[in-house]
Amino acid sequence: MSSLRSLDENLISHIPPFRKLERVDIREILDAATPKRFSAGQAIFEEHEPAERFFLLLDGHVRVIRTTASGDQVIARHIVSGELMGIASAIGRTTYPASAVAIDDCLVLFWPTSLWKTFVEKYDGFATETYKTVGERISEANNHILELATQQVEQRVARALLRLAIQSSRTTDEGMEIDFPLTRQNISEMTGTTLYTVSRLLSAWEKQGIVNSGRKKVTVTEMNKLKTLADLDPMADS
Repeated sequence: MSSLRSLDENLISHIPPFRKLERVDIREILDAATPKRFSAGQAIFEEHEPAERFFLLLDGHVRVIRTTASGDQVIARHIVSGELMGIASAIGRTTYPASAVAIDDCLVLFWPTSLWKTFVEKYDGFATETYKTVGERISEANNHILELATQQVEQRVARALLRLAIQSSRTTDEGMEIDFPLTRQNISEMTGTTLYTVSRLLSAWEKQGIVNSGRKKVTVTEMNKLKTLADLDPMADS
């Protein structure tokens, strides 16, 4: 696409599954892509719809949401810049297993799913790097299920905030601010608990100086104390 000629190959050369490819291969992949912007709150793709495209998030943050049989929404994970999404073909699906919603204004590249097999066969390293990412996500999902089944609510909420702070945050005078909008309702949907319980926990942690929250922002002010609540080694490297 001519609109992508200005995008340098270095833009994605460090990202799995492109980091093992030659610049000429990356150029070909970029030329086959279409860029698109999504506004905050806009769905990039919907659960159960045909997986006609796969995506690379270039800028912004995306929330992956699944809907239960009873109609409740569960936040499965968050995607940050530099991650592939909608890769249903990698897990043998023809429909998307979840919805992806822009948290803030996002810029993505997308390709038709028909190119997936071509990329896997033509570009050395594309498949191995992609399936490594898929394996990591499956492991993450299994750990999340285990947490929901075995951990107390306080520990689940603490671990969820820690993951987000490590995954996507910026350092401020107060601490590590999760750098995308995050409400207490979002946290409840991540951790399988009620809005009331999340509000009670965050209010208590604010009084203890562990977190600050408000206006869709959460800042971890005492990382070691939050790690203790999560039952992790406070001295462990983030």
